[in-house]
Amino acid sequence: MKGQKPNRKVIVKGYQTSNSNVSLNSIVNEPHYSSNGEELSIVKDVEFCEFLLDSEKNYKITIKTLTNCKVVPDQNKIDEEWDEILLSKGACVSFQVVENVWYILSSDGLKLE
Repeated sequence: MKGQKPNRKVIVKGYQTSNSNVSLNSIVNEPHYSSNGEELSIVKDVEFCEFLLDSEKNYKITIKTLTNCKVVPDQNKIDEEWDEILLSKGACVSFQVVENVWYILSSDGLKLE
């Protein structure tokens, strides 16, 4: 079983969906990326990444970036204030969506512009 993705039960808005094989972690090395159910994403090996927080697939995610990264919510504003945030190289930020708003739960090295 080593190397296999764990089975995960997904609950969406009170309804149970079927089990899916979603990785708990992802390495992102694309200039444009959308969250896909993972708990942790590490952004690296790309000059700049635009990272979309997808509330249909995630309710909570931590992003660690080893490059510069722009994080954009799929709806509303981050912390009810920001259309996007810029993360500098080395930053680590945890997000959670509550009532269709993405909130920053904790951060290290957050850069707001």
